[in-house]
Amino acid sequence: MADVRERTEPLVRLARRSREPVVVQALRSATAATIAYVIALHLSPEAAPLTAPLTALLVVQVTLYATLTNGIRRVNSVVAGVLVAIAFSQLVGLTWWSLALLIVASLAVGHLVRVDEYVPEVAISAMLVLGVTTVGDTAWARILETLIGAFVGMACNLLLPPPVWVEEAGESIDGLARRVRQLMLRIGEQAAGRTPFEVAVVRLHEARRLDHDIVEVDAALRQAEDSLRLNPRVREGLLHRVVLRTGLDTLEICTVVLRVLARSLTDLAKERDPEPLFPKETGVVLEQLLSEVADAVVSFAVLVTTDVSQSAESAEERLASELRQAAATRDKFAQLLLEEVQRDARQWQLHGAVLTEVNRMLDELDTEHRSRRLLEELDRHTRAQRERPLSLPWFKDRVRVLRRRLRNRKGGVGRSS
Repeated sequence: MADVRERTEPLVRLARRSREPVVVQALRSATAATIAYVIALHLSPEAAPLTAPLTALLVVQVTLYATLTNGIRRVNSVVAGVLVAIAFSQLVGLTWWSLALLIVASLAVGHLVRVDEYVPEVAISAMLVLGVTTVGDTAWARILETLIGAFVGMACNLLLPPPVWVEEAGESIDGLARRVRQLMLRIGEQAAGRTPFEVAVVRLHEARRLDHDIVEVDAALRQAEDSLRLNPRVREGLLHRVVLRTGLDTLEICTVVLRVLARSLTDLAKERDPEPLFPKETGVVLEQLLSEVADAVVSFAVLVTTDVSQSAESAEERLASELRQAAATRDKFAQLLLEEVQRDARQWQLHGAVLTEVNRMLDELDTEHRSRRLLEELDRHTRAQRERPLSLPWFKDRVRVLRRRLRNRKGGVGRSS
């Protein structure tokens, strides 16, 4: 039995690997480029119509929404470049100064036709067409090949829907939450004892570096949001987008508050050096509090990345329980701080700042606060849809159902802090 398992394990890993979005995207791109080349061989007068597979490769993006928008812009850019090349070929031909004028004119036309990131493609198409002798035939062949590539790329996304990148975005959000947790645990351990000023500065720099992680997670989330638009494989794309986006917004606020907390503890370490930041009992309670808040941050990430229709309720209950425990520890920490300030009021501003920042994180992670944010985002999408001239009735009905579901869940969950 063990031998059979060892033989089949590589096949199982290969099967799992073949379902990964990166592998699926590579296969889709190669398929689209090959089909476009075969079609262009029969329709284009060129011996090697490589413009068609190149266009298909560029048009088949990671999402259907991006494919449609990129396909239209790419076709516009190529056609504009070809027309500019035809005009220059009739007037001046190819010289060093006409090439410079061609590039400037092509870039200007690219901005006029609003092809966005494909502005350089206008100049590239114009130079390629102007550089050949039979300008007329080559120009129209290039337009034909571009249309073939764009059509094949769009057709591949309709027949073979692109992968949904929600899972990858969820992993990015979960990874960010765990990095925040590790930093909070290290800060809590140092707050319970004597923290040298130099060590506190290092923790402050670590908190600042979380901003770079936010940027990376935001990029993954934008990719996931695009993969949910116009995708026939997704049923509740709007709800997924709203849940993930509001979840990242909350984590971003928590990282900002954590950076401010690290700044307050750094200033406190500078003021109290060489004494400990807090008395022993107060420091131990603060370490426990930051540990509980850190666990709540991870539970919040699990909640926002969990399928709403399956196990979100249990994740929400776990988060609410952890927040109630953290709120009780927060109250104990506040009482100890009050007693400490009554004995020694020299750093009362910094003590109060630490308590305020912990309170802010608890408020942001609160389940009722999250439900309110979700409803606000759904309302915003509803208002935006109403402002469009071609508002779809089914969209309004879907948003209404989602809002009712969120309100029902909100009514069954009390405040956690």
